[in-house]
Amino acid sequence: MKLSWGTGIWAFYGLFVLMILAMVGMSIVQKIDLVTDNYYEEEVKFQGKIDKINRAKALATPLTWEVLENGVRIHYPTNMKGVSGKINFYCPADNRKDFSTPIQVGADGTQFISNQKIKAGRYQLQIDWQANGVGYWNEGILNI
Repeated sequence: MKLSWGTGIWAFYGLFVLMILAMVGMSIVQKIDLVTDNYYEEEVKFQGKIDKINRAKALATPLTWEVLENGVRIHYPTNMKGVSGKINFYCPADNRKDFSTPIQVGADGTQFISNQKIKAGRYQLQIDWQANGVGYWNEGILNI
């Protein structure tokens, strides 16, 4: 069976249209998460966050954390009293994994967050904390 040029061109255009429709269909069902739902309000408060980051970097004993087999342990500076604030676990790939927890410092100056609360994945750890009436901000990447 012999095909003419016209039939080949129409077949090419037909396949091209089908490919474009398939790509549009795949893009429609793609899940897209924003960094935060209230983006504008976060942007307005950004200079305050920069000041908190600079104060946290200037500490003699910085805040640290470690990923353990059964959770995450956060070590607060021992010379700080009255530590309070909030810890955010932000998962860029899936906002359903995002969660926040209040800071609750133990007698040893640490806080432990169990893996039962944290689903497996890559998180951006954001710690917004205050001590002695001064605000601080620490952040980093965790792989659970």
